[in-house]
Amino acid sequence: MTSPLVRTAPSPTGFLHIGNVRSIMFNWLFARRYSGRFLLRYDDTDLARSKPEFADAIAEDLAWLGVVPDFVIKQSDRLAIYDAAAARLREAGRLYPCYETADELDRRRKRQLARGLPPVYDRAALKLTAEDRAQLEAEGRKPHWRFLLEPRVVAWNDLIRGEAHVDCASLSDQVLIREDGSYLYHLPSVVDDAETGVTHVIRGEDHVTNTAVQIQIFEALGAALPFFGHHNLLTTASGEGLSKRLGHLSLRGLRESGVEALAVAALAVLVGSSDAVRPVASLDELAGLVELAHVSRAPAKFDEHELEALSARTLHQLPYDAVAERLAVLGVPATEPFWLAVRGNLGKLDDVKAWWQVVEGPLHPVVTDPAFAAAAASVLPAEPFDATSWKSWTQAVAAATGAKGKALFMPLRLALTGLEHGPELAALLPLIGREKALKRLAGETA
Repeated sequence: MTSPLVRTAPSPTGFLHIGNVRSIMFNWLFARRYSGRFLLRYDDTDLARSKPEFADAIAEDLAWLGVVPDFVIKQSDRLAIYDAAAARLREAGRLYPCYETADELDRRRKRQLARGLPPVYDRAALKLTAEDRAQLEAEGRKPHWRFLLEPRVVAWNDLIRGEAHVDCASLSDQVLIREDGSYLYHLPSVVDDAETGVTHVIRGEDHVTNTAVQIQIFEALGAALPFFGHHNLLTTASGEGLSKRLGHLSLRGLRESGVEALAVAALAVLVGSSDAVRPVASLDELAGLVELAHVSRAPAKFDEHELEALSARTLHQLPYDAVAERLAVLGVPATEPFWLAVRGNLGKLDDVKAWWQVVEGPLHPVVTDPAFAAAAASVLPAEPFDATSWKSWTQAVAAATGAKGKALFMPLRLALTGLEHGPELAALLPLIGREKALKRLAGETA
């Protein structure tokens, strides 16, 4: 395969959500796997709804995921290019003016449905004479512009679905330009894909019909076709579609909740495929797992509880180097032994602060049996502690007190950590140190 160029094209009209991540990551990982490039394109021709703060949030969210675009463009900077393409389509007779209002079109659709007909635009505007158009414009009407579809089957070999086709005779001619002269989705998308040299368009299956229309636009402009792939969509666990209205499932919401970015990326692409959802250590590892041909045709259900569990499992396997800077930001200047000791007990990275407090103190110990604790203190080995110190100490405590099992280990855990559960004490004891251990066994805050 030649080096691919893929793109993601969010509209800066809201925050990215977990459903958007599926398409973004399929593209990013595809480029990463095949040494390609990744374009971030802001589809911001809807000037009324597109906001700079949403564009900034998209860039921030992608950075959190570890997605770094090779280059970035904004459609609002490229209007002259779209104007030139529209002029070519007009000259070719493929873009024609229509004067119906939204209400008129709605009434027409309802009449067609009432008669059992498909609600397809009837191309009435093609029957207007020059005089008719002049009269409508004299009345103050401004045209919107539709693309004249050829009534034929458009077929392509889909990267995910295999052989795919759409009968364009069953579709309405798409509106490409609004009455105010602004562009809708189709024309800028095609022009940008052609102008920037996008080789592979990987997106949700809700775009299958759009692809048929866009293939005809590519051909009308004499542009080379990219390869197309349409993946199944993420739904909620109950089967509902995801949208920007689900604020807690926005990337911003997930990030603020403490979910690991790697877990979000892994779940977004592995759910609904033949590859089992599992934690990964890096995006490169994830790129090696993702095969477009393995993506299922069935809806992929996103389960928030599964994400929480995957996030924790992701943390449990992360090496110290992957988290050292993040720990410092949290105010935990931890060492690798500390991280390896506690990572298996973390649900979210922020939980590490509690274990840092356990190790560094001050901590209020729980001494349930002062006599037992005093006996344990009397046989605590001298430093330096190592990985064998806990075992040798507990053997000595057992010999001195006769305690065993839970009666041996639980009082020591409560005294040293104040908790009934947690990381292996064989790893924690060297971190706590002899001085603090003795004070805690004596019931002192340390």
